[in-house]
Amino acid sequence: MLTRRQMLQQSGAGFGMLGLASVLSQVQASEPPKLAPHFAPKAKRVIFLFMNGAPSHVDTFDPKPALAKFEGTQPTGELYRKNTGSGYMPSPFKFRAHGESGVVMSELLPNLARHADDLSVLRSMHTYVPNHEPGLLVMHSGNLQPIRPSLGSWCSYGLGTENENLPAYVALSPGLPVVGPQLWSSSFLPGEHQGMSVDTNDMQVDKLVANLKHPNLTRAQQGRQLELLGKLNRLHREKRQNDAALDAQIRAMELAFSMQREATEAFDVSKEPKHVRESYGSTVFGQSCLLARRLCEYGVRFVQVYYVTKSGKQPWDTHSENNKRHRELCADSDLATAALLSDLKARGMLEDTLVVWGGEFGRTPYAQTNKKGGYSKAGRDHHHTGFSMFLAGGGTKGGLMYGNTDEFGMRAVENRIHVHDLHATILHLLGIDHERLTYRYSGRDYRLTDIYGRVVTDLIA
Repeated sequence: MLTRRQMLQQSGAGFGMLGLASVLSQVQASEPPKLAPHFAPKAKRVIFLFMNGAPSHVDTFDPKPALAKFEGTQPTGELYRKNTGSGYMPSPFKFRAHGESGVVMSELLPNLARHADDLSVLRSMHTYVPNHEPGLLVMHSGNLQPIRPSLGSWCSYGLGTENENLPAYVALSPGLPVVGPQLWSSSFLPGEHQGMSVDTNDMQVDKLVANLKHPNLTRAQQGRQLELLGKLNRLHREKRQNDAALDAQIRAMELAFSMQREATEAFDVSKEPKHVRESYGSTVFGQSCLLARRLCEYGVRFVQVYYVTKSGKQPWDTHSENNKRHRELCADSDLATAALLSDLKARGMLEDTLVVWGGEFGRTPYAQTNKKGGYSKAGRDHHHTGFSMFLAGGGTKGGLMYGNTDEFGMRAVENRIHVHDLHATILHLLGIDHERLTYRYSGRDYRLTDIYGRVVTDLIA
């Protein structure tokens, strides 16, 4: 066995070679070798479409006729917040069954309805709290506090990337969501597993990826610079063994150098035929979904697509005008999401690409009104004890409605799925046993699901 120093000495000065990063990851004392799948994976990659702010389950996937029967009736129990509630508020949107499987969804989702037989609709999700910051953190990292690695970082750590010239994990967001970069943080995992944040307000490649092309130097000249820098880093490293921060910095420079060619192609949605670009819609979210598909084609392991405004506001946080705003939001999300599913399917990618759709929690079945009351501009408040999400592709069962909330949509009561269970299931579909994907930090082994989580086998084809 070579010592760390001997390995570095024999690796040469070619810091433009990403192969060195793989070698370093094998010898770094604090990081075990990359994990091979624990069993045959059904999915190779994940696209997580995140509806920032939380969609209303009773207006999208979970019809509740009892809300009309008891309209205006004040809910009872601990889940009802008297300072905001004005009684049960029925959804004005019609629901019906679609596809051969009869998956039920709202009229707000006509394009997704054509994919009913591809969807596993989870109608019994629940999480810890109905507040955005901790809700976002739990959905992204399994923890209420900003101290743990994100789901995408765990996937990168466990499986690596299929293309070493691109990051394994990319977060597409036109603005910073509440909590911000912690949502795609690698935390105590090595820095190479941090999500690469991309602002998708401007889809020109040089705007998406800053400094992708050097304004003056050729690639050969940059390569010589990196070679010199590599020599200096080796001298620095000999005095600082097991310096994870330095290793991460070196890998970042190597990746940046390699991305100059690959990213120019992968991030350029203008190379898509016009009819494909138009099928996703001209909105930021629509074009972000198209970019997500391209990145997956180029070997990115995990792509997070945020439905968030440029200013960082949460569009789906419909405390007022819930009905009006859900019409607008669903129109955009429905078109783009359905186009993504169609595109993946046409390319033979849906079978090994897991698509996840949802927010941090749901919204109350009762109304949230202004001080004067009334329903003209009524919204719905945050709701964490029962909400809906869906999965598609990646080895999941299509045409499935799984779990139920009670007659009012207040609580998940049948086949309950906690966020930890969702995470365990996502990892399982990628071929990873969530109890074995661990990282030793500060004297203990950590995992994404902590001491919780169960694989929801009923969802797996």
